[in-house]
Amino acid sequence: MRHPPRLSALLAGAALTMASTSLAVLGAASGAAAAPVCTVEYSVVGQWAGGYQGAVTVTNNSSALSSWSIGFDFPAGQVVSQGWGGKWSQSGAAVTVVNEGWNAALGTGAKVTGGFIASWTGANTAPTAFTLNGTPCNTDAPPTPTPTATTPTPTDPTTPPTTPPTLPPPTPVSGAPELGVTGNKFTDQNGAVRRLLGVNRSGGEFMCVQGYGFFDGPVDDASVKAIADWKANTVRIPLNEECWLGLDNIKPEYRGTNYINAVKDLVTKVLAHGMTPVVELHWTHGQYTGNSAGCADVHASCQKPMPGAQYTPAFWTSVANTFKNDKRVVFDLFNEPYPDRATSTATQAWSCWRDGGTCPGIGYEVAGMQDLVDAVRATGAKNLVLVPGIAYSNDLSQWLTYKPTDPAGNLAAAWHVYNFNTCADETCWNNTLAPVAAGVPLLAGEIGENTCGHAFIDRVMKWFDDRGLSYLGWTWNTWNCNSGPALISSYDGTPTAFGIGLRDHLRSLTP
Repeated sequence: MRHPPRLSALLAGAALTMASTSLAVLGAASGAAAAPVCTVEYSVVGQWAGGYQGAVTVTNNSSALSSWSIGFDFPAGQVVSQGWGGKWSQSGAAVTVVNEGWNAALGTGAKVTGGFIASWTGANTAPTAFTLNGTPCNTDAPPTPTPTATTPTPTDPTTPPTTPPTLPPPTPVSGAPELGVTGNKFTDQNGAVRRLLGVNRSGGEFMCVQGYGFFDGPVDDASVKAIADWKANTVRIPLNEECWLGLDNIKPEYRGTNYINAVKDLVTKVLAHGMTPVVELHWTHGQYTGNSAGCADVHASCQKPMPGAQYTPAFWTSVANTFKNDKRVVFDLFNEPYPDRATSTATQAWSCWRDGGTCPGIGYEVAGMQDLVDAVRATGAKNLVLVPGIAYSNDLSQWLTYKPTDPAGNLAAAWHVYNFNTCADETCWNNTLAPVAAGVPLLAGEIGENTCGHAFIDRVMKWFDDRGLSYLGWTWNTWNCNSGPALISSYDGTPTAFGIGLRDHLRSLTP
């Protein structure tokens, strides 16, 4: 935002009782004992009425491959709607998964995994025939188990068929979880599906650079507890890179170690109240005076179209080193990129967004989202990373196409929406958000409206609730709602008319 000066049931029941099927084939003449050409594991990760999430893992036990293609047939009419880890296609019952450019090489003994979302009706029967580059991986039937005293033979007509046991869903961890990505869901260390629901706590991005302090208003224990009392489980904390890095243009009392310690103290308080802290880079260095410029200042005193290569990678290296030993802390790479306002084509905008460098219309060297992911992961940090879209984070239309590569596999999409944005209705959400949410977890990091009411965010929350997605209200600050959406009129948690909508809804979601 620019400033003025449950879904765990998806993993329940039958879905969790479907065991992985391991299939191996002998790629030699009949009767010969040879090494398997490939090994395949097919598993159902989660299942719900009419849909499920699955995964296919192939181990190449033959010679190294420079490219690969996995093939199999669905036996019960299942239809893939979204896939990742490869290029998925389906013709009738036949499904094909072809490598991406980044995972084309498959050495001897190496594994590759593809995940997918599919629909099903009747019975969700697992496929039994797989190929790797056209070579069958299951031409020999798996061995028949030897009957035992406790396993009745199929010929015994008096014994009813065995029903697999129904397992309970994973129990969520107490307190703030260590969040990871499983398919298109946030999950904790127990494997339980989690949603991030809460608020933004603005101030850390602008107070220090303006010379007034660390945060706007109190951040003591009582004020953080007031957030928790709304039944929020997440607090997003916007930051300023010049204050964190201690640049000379910031007053000494509000920069460097002093600023870092203030942020760490707030993070500690958020965690102490069982909530997830999201540390987010909001304002950055770099002079931009082009279309939609927020200021002409080179310093981090407004929202810039993209982070700069001069300081932002160093910022994320430092932040990641600070919090890498606590996976409960989430990293949000950059508030609201808008390279689309500086460039002339969508391709240029999305290329700038991911790859950085010299971008049309932006006068400083840009750090792309891939640069920032690389900076975080180079520290050894495995924390969940959120990556926003373009158009002030309101456009995710090509997010999946340009998605950065994450060696930790712990990446999610971030999106912002206000009633005055371009993508602010259900038609746009169905067309552009739903495909992203089918492939990766999606967090609406900022939702709000400039009406001083909550009719618009009510619609946003319903759309996200219906799909088990996550959202955070902007913002836990006592501003005049006419100058920017403010959830509260007092830091004791007294809501504005706008805040009443979010508060009451969050409380309704928690028994």
